[in-house]
Amino acid sequence: MTAYLVIVLVAAVVTAAVSFGVLRMSRRLRLAPEVRERDVHSTPTPRLGGIAMFIGLLVAFAVAAVRPEFSELFANGPEMWALMGACTIIAGIGVLDDLLDLDWMIKLAAQLAAAGLLAWNGLQIVSLPLGDTLIVGSPAVNFVITVFLMTLVMNAVNFVDGLDGLVAGVAIIANAAFFAYTRILDDRIGHVDSVAIASLIAAVVFGICAGFLPFNWHRAHMFMGDTGALLVGLLMATSTVSVTGQLNPGALDQKLVLASYIPIILPVAVLALPLADFILAVVRRLKAGKSPFTADRQHLHHRLLDRGHSPLQAVLVFYLGTAVLSVAVLLVFTLQSFALPSLVLLVGGAACLVLLLFPAQRIREAAVQRGLLPLSRRAPRTPAKTTAAEAPEHSGAPASERTPE
Repeated sequence: MTAYLVIVLVAAVVTAAVSFGVLRMSRRLRLAPEVRERDVHSTPTPRLGGIAMFIGLLVAFAVAAVRPEFSELFANGPEMWALMGACTIIAGIGVLDDLLDLDWMIKLAAQLAAAGLLAWNGLQIVSLPLGDTLIVGSPAVNFVITVFLMTLVMNAVNFVDGLDGLVAGVAIIANAAFFAYTRILDDRIGHVDSVAIASLIAAVVFGICAGFLPFNWHRAHMFMGDTGALLVGLLMATSTVSVTGQLNPGALDQKLVLASYIPIILPVAVLALPLADFILAVVRRLKAGKSPFTADRQHLHHRLLDRGHSPLQAVLVFYLGTAVLSVAVLLVFTLQSFALPSLVLLVGGAACLVLLLFPAQRIREAAVQRGLLPLSRRAPRTPAKTTAAEAPEHSGAPASERTPE
């Protein structure tokens, strides 16, 4: 465990240090783009934080490569080197897009190339564990499924990157849960390279997001942009594929049938909100006769703002939802029981519902009406008429569905 803590600290410290430098450079060179109609923030804000995250992950992987606990992962096969190559492709196209707003087809091509590089070098779904059996497809089918799923996750994470600290915080929570799962799995079935790779990736993602979050917390000094969001999505997709696609369910404890489905359920749980937002966006745009990658202001975080939630409260809804789903599914696997996980879902779901039904703006207005709070200088807005475009000054991250749109 000490080795993983070292990797987390290296990734966090390097990312934080480079983020400070990138922020100063962006301000000096005036690299903050103009605010677009669909953005939530109101002032031009640099969105090159993904560069710092990329450098943080490279340094973390470099340290891991020379440590005895991880050196075999780099020496025994091409997977880790392919991962760094794929991250380089994504970082390169992400930086260009953050600066120049590239056409969505160019960005999609780069994503497919990065996912294809990983799948070609062994980081692909070889089989899917269902119950006590393995579903094995042909190499061509496995390759296509892997590339599709990785591209899907990259875009899902990127689509949800619309408020200060949203993606970084969700990734920290999700990867903490996934890391715990992989370490428990390693303890139960013995050392397996694919599981060790997933653990290492989860630790690195946790570290780079923790290092960047102070610069991205409300009100954000800098955004991670497409570079950071796509990197986080690629890394999370890779760790998921590394475990899910190469795990033999026969090695798991079969006291509870659901345990053998956890490799599929847990990744979906930790990515449930980004995936739901992505699917809803695609369906909504196709029904309107538009491209599924056409930008709009109807994402889940936009709707929370429209209902009167503050940017911080909207982010907390995502945090809590991710934590509840992740912890509940993880407890099913660790305890081989439904009792406590059901309680977590019930209590956590109730807490999420309370947050959703009682937006901060409405609570404040009710408190003002009852004389519990002083009247604001600015006249309160009627929640029903408030739109995301009219919302008070939010400096949340751009609604970064700038990947293929």
